[in-house]
Amino acid sequence: MTPAIDAAFAAGLEITALHNHFFYDKPKVYFMHIGGMGQPEELAKAVKSVWDAIKKVRAENPKPAVGFAGEVPKEGKIDQAVIEKVLGYQAQTQDGVVKVTIGWQGTMHGVHVGGSIGLATWAAFSGSDEWAAVDGDFIMTAAEVQPVLRALRAADIHIVALHNHMIGEQPAFYFVHFWGKGPVEQLARGIRAALDAQRQPGSAR
Repeated sequence: MTPAIDAAFAAGLEITALHNHFFYDKPKVYFMHIGGMGQPEELAKAVKSVWDAIKKVRAENPKPAVGFAGEVPKEGKIDQAVIEKVLGYQAQTQDGVVKVTIGWQGTMHGVHVGGSIGLATWAAFSGSDEWAAVDGDFIMTAAEVQPVLRALRAADIHIVALHNHMIGEQPAFYFVHFWGKGPVEQLARGIRAALDAQRQPGSAR
């Protein structure tokens, strides 16, 4: 998925959804939806570049990978203060996992809803300061989706799903699930970059 996403971005395309269609399929496959505007020939070249990226991965790795490189320590410890300093939000630590949650506000069917009902960006770090894993969710308006996705990829954080969680909320929200491995401060800076990208002019924030 990651090489296909990178190829799409490099060719000027947008990623509009990423999800599975099946259970129990072997090998496990995912479906990426793309969009773009421009001259037909240029769009065709862009789409072909995504196919070429997929073919390259399959040629180099006939057997599908079963995980991202780098072993995350099971008994490590993460300095919560480092994450808080980089992200600018208070974190909570439970069972060795450091989590930051940033709530949003909206309405659904005329009722006020917020972070506790699922309108939230969050990131959870586990492992050690030297090598950690991060996963989480970004909540975004439509205009914020592409800047956030591009910022995550620029930080070498993988995009693992892009979809909606609700129907009928105002404004309409989209959610990207992400996963990354690396030094904890580096991962936190990647999340910070995506938060900053989300706050560019024209953003709802």
